[in-house]
Amino acid sequence: STSLTLFPVMAKRVRWMKIPLHVYLFARFFGAGVIVATAFIHLLDPAYKEIGPASCVGMTGHWADFSWVPAIVLTSVMAIFLLDFGAERYVEMKYGVHNQEDVQMIVTNSVYKHDTASIAPAGAVSDARPGKDSLAEPPEKGGSPGLGEGTSTVEYRSYRQQIAAFLILELGVIFHSVIIGLNLGVVGKGFGTLYAVIVFHQSFEGLGLGARMSTIPFPQGSWLPWMLCALYGLTTPVAIAIGLGIRNTYSSGSFTAQVVSGLLNSMSAGILIYTGLVELLARDFLFNPHRTQDNKRLSFMIGCVLLGAGLMALLGKWA
Repeated sequence: STSLTLFPVMAKRVRWMKIPLHVYLFARFFGAGVIVATAFIHLLDPAYKEIGPASCVGMTGHWADFSWVPAIVLTSVMAIFLLDFGAERYVEMKYGVHNQEDVQMIVTNSVYKHDTASIAPAGAVSDARPGKDSLAEPPEKGGSPGLGEGTSTVEYRSYRQQIAAFLILELGVIFHSVIIGLNLGVVGKGFGTLYAVIVFHQSFEGLGLGARMSTIPFPQGSWLPWMLCALYGLTTPVAIAIGLGIRNTYSSGSFTAQVVSGLLNSMSAGILIYTGLVELLARDFLFNPHRTQDNKRLSFMIGCVLLGAGLMALLGKWA
């Protein structure tokens, strides 16, 4: 899962890697579909089973007084929206810049030549770059690509907004990964099957994270993308180790465990629903003025989204 998380980032940042454009597109939009399916199939549905009205928790005490799962999801969505909007408004007021253009296209134009048929936002890759159909970033004359000396306010604003949105996304995924790791660590006879399914689950989810991260214009030489990839890769193994250590005392079916897991899954579902639909699909396909006009490429991108969502939904049958 760590290697698949790193793949889209390396495809954009490591110059000697000559990754074909459609390979990158597949990783990026397949990952977007995975994130959306994770929110509904792997987070929202388990949350209902854990603290929903038909669950053991949901039929006791004040849990039966209200439909808490959708309320928590709604609260999470509204909180992320307010954080997202508040951050954007703060930057607008601080720097006096209002986004009249696609700031991500402006950023990528500092690396790649303008191409109205390129995909954007966030790390759009143009066919008009050195080494057509490869994704390695070429060095800029007189400086390194990314956010360096002489960076414009718009570029800086784009970077700050995108990294904030990504950290919210990774937080939601990490909550989910912790629960998965704990459950795997304490599982009994079904370990083999659950382990195999979780490998695919975490790999697909990591691909989505890495693809989203690859669109952020990190400063050249920044260690942050590698650290964020490693953080995701380590979360589940560490949680598995904790699960193994407490497997004789921890019961994933206990009342307390169900409440904690249900709350985290509900919160994570809200985060990923907002991020997947707004930050990934809507921003790339609906509100992107520089979206490619190539119907074949658009069909390929949408097909990748549907494939990612479909396969991740199918994995919900086992985990």
